[in-house]
Amino acid sequence: MKNGILNDKEIKELVEKENMIKPFVDHQVEEDTISYGLGSTGYDIRIGNKFDIFTNINNNEIDPKNFDKNSLVRKEVENYILIPPQSYVLGHAVEKLNMPNNIMGKVVGKSTYARAGVDVTITPVEVAWRGYLTLEISNDSDLPARVYANEGIAQVIFFRCNKPNITYNEKIGKYQDQGKDIQPAKVV
Repeated sequence: MKNGILNDKEIKELVEKENMIKPFVDHQVEEDTISYGLGSTGYDIRIGNKFDIFTNINNNEIDPKNFDKNSLVRKEVENYILIPPQSYVLGHAVEKLNMPNNIMGKVVGKSTYARAGVDVTITPVEVAWRGYLTLEISNDSDLPARVYANEGIAQVIFFRCNKPNITYNEKIGKYQDQGKDIQPAKVV
């Protein structure tokens, strides 16, 4: 097999053989929703219903080396969350990923949200990483922005590569086996 971007058939094979995405939807769900599921060259993941909203009520600063959880307010929603203007939230993916030793992913935001001023931070998903992604979502507009729970938020593009000398699992990466609880920045 050649290295490069995986198509829908290759993604589906890896889901069947390696349990790479769970739950897995083998087609794009688009009606009355922001799309999610298998696309031709990627998989559109959904955002869950729990969010951590950044706040400055304690006059804190954000320090990725010494993250203060008091900078966040947890909100669980039924339908959507309103992200304040020029603000930022963390959320968790609905799908659990189980990356094989020769597959990496790149998470990119969906254009539906980008056209409304909402960005999902581009992030890598390293080979042999497992868990529920914590997603970083920013509202770059001057108006509150809706993000719909349990609907599409970003696409994971999968790449086949040669197995590296040390996988994320082998180096015991700090975000390995993340559960659905949102994981803020940490340094070990």
